[in-house]
Amino acid sequence: MVRSLRRADADEWRDVRARNHDWLRPWDATVPPGAAPRPSSYKIVTRSLLHQARRGQCLPFVIEVDGAFAGQVTVSNVARGSAQWGSIGYWVSAEVAGRGVAPRAVAMVIDHCLGPVGLHRLEVCVRPENTSSLRVVEKLGLEQVGYAPRFLHIDGAWRDHRIFAVTAEEAPEGVLARLPTHQSHQ
Repeated sequence: MVRSLRRADADEWRDVRARNHDWLRPWDATVPPGAAPRPSSYKIVTRSLLHQARRGQCLPFVIEVDGAFAGQVTVSNVARGSAQWGSIGYWVSAEVAGRGVAPRAVAMVIDHCLGPVGLHRLEVCVRPENTSSLRVVEKLGLEQVGYAPRFLHIDGAWRDHRIFAVTAEEAPEGVLARLPTHQSHQ
């Protein structure tokens, strides 16, 4: 299940992040030297995400598996006007990795954004070495549209990213329908 992030998710979020620290560290954004420090608590991160959500700048979602917090999908940098696009970031716990959870959750969020939210284009930026995330965009049928050298500061250095995107015209039936084990009632 994918649902909106809530302040009440704090304990589960902290627990999952702590158990998965080593699993997520190579892919987590870090603060470059000289930049403002990264928010240090779930409360601060959530307050910021929910504030941005109220302003229409992001959509933060929780991934649940069997009723338990298992990861997150966030649509950030939402631009309206003539752009109508957003950027998707996601993570899942090691316990559910490899079970199709990330592709299904990302597909559900893409379909929601290209449908009711009214965005026209979504992009996913993936480090070339992140074979798990590359597999997600492959399963979703997203096309590579670019390459961004030294795009984001991750795990202590500026890292290159491959850029994948999908538009509403490219997925008229939705992205979830592209998954081989699609079940419409999840």
